[in-house]
Order: sequence, then C-alpha cells, then structure tokens
Amino acid sequence: MALDPALRARLRGLRITPQRAFARAGMGQHRGRERGTGLEFSQYRAYEPGDAPKAIDWKLYARSDRLFVREAERESPLTVWVLIDTSASMGQADEERPAFARLDAARQLALAVCELAIGQGDRVGLLCVGRDRIDGAPAGAGPRQRDRVRLMLDGLQAGGGWPDAARLSQVWERIAADDLVLVLGDLFEPASVALAERLAAARREVLAIQLLTVGERDFPYRDGRRFVEPETGEAVPGDGAALREDFLARFGAAQGALVSRLDAAGIRYASHVLDAPLDTPLRALFAQGRG
Repeated sequence: MALDPALRARLRGLRITPQRAFARAGMGQHRGRERGTGLEFSQYRAYEPGDAPKAIDWKLYARSDRLFVREAERESPLTVWVLIDTSASMGQADEERPAFARLDAARQLALAVCELAIGQGDRVGLLCVGRDRIDGAPAGAGPRQRDRVRLMLDGLQAGGGWPDAARLSQVWERIAADDLVLVLGDLFEPASVALAERLAAARREVLAIQLLTVGERDFPYRDGRRFVEPETGEAVPGDGAALREDFLARFGAAQGALVSRLDAAGIRYASHVLDAPLDTPLRALFAQGRG
C-alpha cells in the first residue's frame, strides 16, 4: 500500500515529540539526559583523566590556562510503536462510503506515523491485535523498515476478537520502557483500553486515536433495520428514528467516560470520524507546539 498523496502533503510541519525524557544516545531528534560530546552544546566542566582530547576547549585553555571539556546533550532516538486493533469491529464502514472501513483509516494513519518517525531518524515498529492473535514487525529505521511496515499493512484484514491476557504478554516483550505507543482502534474493546492504561502505568508514553463511523457520531438512520454487532454477529431489529435520541445520549456518556479514563492515565487522545481528513487526529497529537 502507499500513503495517500494528499495526506502526505498535509504531514509537513508535524513532528512526533515525546513528553517524557529519554536517555538513550543516538541520532534522533529527541534530547536525552545522557551527557557527552554530542550535537548541541550544554555546558563546560573541568577536565577529568580519561576525557578525550578532542573534547577539550583549547581556546578556553589558552585564555584561562585551565582544561575544560565542552559538554553537550546528545540527541536520543525514539522508538515508536503503532498498535492497531484489527478485530472484526474495525471492518465497519459507513453506508455512504462502504469501501472505506475503520481499518483502512488505521492503515493510512499507521503509515503516516511510520513516515514521520523514519523521517526524524527514529525507529518504528508495528503490532496488530485481532483474530485472537498478535502479529507485528520489529522496530527498525530507514527505508527498508518503511517497506516492511507497508507490506504488513497491505495484508491486514479485520476479524475475530482480542486475544486473552496470556497472549497479550507479547506486547510487553516488544515495547520497552520509555518507548512511545500509538493505539489505533475504536476503543470499544475493554481489553484495548486496559492495555493502554497498563502500558502508560509502566513508563510507556501512550497516545490513542479512536476511529469512529459517521453512524456512531450522527446516528442518521430513519427507517426500520437490523443493527448487527460485528464481532458476535448478534442482530437486533429496531426503528432508527425511535432509537436515535437514546443512542446518542448513551454513546455520548460512554465517550465522556472513556476520555476521562484516558486522561486519568496520562494518555493523549484524539478522535477521528471517517468523513474527516485523516491528518486531523495527527495534527491534534503532533502539530508543533502541542504535546
């Protein structure tokens, strides 16, 4: 699959910026705590035996007759994990645009984040949770990693449900402390929200984009129809016009509770409805000056 050209053009000016401090040295765009002869000057300190001669400021030595080392903050790479819900509910689309489901939006958003991360010199990995299992691409950087992520996204299909807690342990084995995790899904599955909370509590920086249909936002149905739960197949007949007010009230209350829960866990959140431009949630999370 390829990134939509219009979306690619609107990514300019966006940057994945963590809120937490990172300590690993490297070539990414994120300042860490580790000191050394890095890229950006921080301060002077007195020379100590074992310091590299090239770190000594010889001009300052000529003026002061004392040895000082130029200390700098190294740039720290970030590892970004995109965790996509690929359960059956992600196959849901709107009647007006049946060929564009939640999962299609998630795939484009995942690829956009991959492009941003690799463009910054950071690492990116992919985890896909659904069909009662976890698939993924290990974190990596560079054009080859972009190709690996594209290939995996291209083959994604929605189906099944979330795996049990034992299988979800694979997430912990792949995502290290201080990594950044972006969760893409409808967030209707309680296990997905619980996993995001657990990751946030364990020093992973977690962001979430909730993918919603127009039907969930507006409930525009005016006729009698069968409402089908995508993961169980359970069908409930009802009159759209009669159900609308109660549905919107219940859905709004549930959304309010979800936002409060994520906020309490320190999880940055954005929602996306399938009729909106795909860069909207990315701008909410990654526009310069935010985060």
